[in-house]
Amino acid sequence: MHLKNTIGKAVWACALVGAMAIPTLSPGLAKADSYPSERLNWTIAFGPGGGNDIMSRTIISILEKYKLYPGEIVAQNRPGGSGAVGWGFVHNQKGNPYHITSTSGSYITTPLKAKTPWSPTTFTPVALLAADDLVLLVNGKSKITSFDQFIKEAKANPPAIGGMGAVNVDFIVPTLLAEKAGYKFEYVSFNKQGELTTALLSDALDAMVANPGEVAGLLESGDLRALAFSGKKAPESLKDIPTFGDKGYELGISMPRGVVLPPEAPKEAQEWWIATMKKVVEKPEWAAYVKKHELTETVLWGEDFRKFLAHSQEQFARVLKAKGAIK
Repeated sequence: MHLKNTIGKAVWACALVGAMAIPTLSPGLAKADSYPSERLNWTIAFGPGGGNDIMSRTIISILEKYKLYPGEIVAQNRPGGSGAVGWGFVHNQKGNPYHITSTSGSYITTPLKAKTPWSPTTFTPVALLAADDLVLLVNGKSKITSFDQFIKEAKANPPAIGGMGAVNVDFIVPTLLAEKAGYKFEYVSFNKQGELTTALLSDALDAMVANPGEVAGLLESGDLRALAFSGKKAPESLKDIPTFGDKGYELGISMPRGVVLPPEAPKEAQEWWIATMKKVVEKPEWAAYVKKHELTETVLWGEDFRKFLAHSQEQFARVLKAKGAIK
């Protein structure tokens, strides 16, 4: 309990650091018909090289290559507090359409853990562009060869299922699946992907969840066996593997790879970015990015994206409260 409170206070402090940044209000905001006409400040809420950073810089490169944004784009990494610093900074740019940021799973979990001044629905939603979904895996030598068999075995013998992190989508997905399918399980959290995979390969775990791109080589070699995918459509690399929805266990959540503007950004700016992101997702570079990182093509625009975020937050909060992870 002490550790959980300490972590929460640390993330809250980081959120305040982001929120205390002085907003740089644009003198051209009143001229909606001239948007965009200024430098764009793109905040990346995590350090270089991570999933959020790669997605942001992929979008920026497409915007620049095809001249979709008429001015300069300046990207800045503002890591800290599981995204609290970066998103707190953008939250403080209220009404300014020349600031923008990208989302991830922490965009939902961080405010639940730390009670930040902002929530996922506080910002002005532009687009959900892709979803980082998970595949349920067992050891390639396991006697379990299908999802149906896994569910049957889980009901008879509660399994140990591993994932990355204690309070994130890796925990939420198997928890919701177990609720819907009617079995109990033990969740085992890991901080490193290699340690998680080793635990499954050594039979210390009965199953694990992971992004398909993280285990592609082990699936191809047969060391791991995929049983089902949590997204709406399984990527090509998983071949004929069913989705949870195909089996009657639609979860309706995932890690949202999307884009948002600060709170109360002008409607004209939101509409301009929606139209522009529709062009971005049509480019071959975006298709290559989605395929390379084994993401699910899940696209929602504007207020539909806000509804998705609200639903995901409700689901995450319900599960985490039930498990005692948050109050």
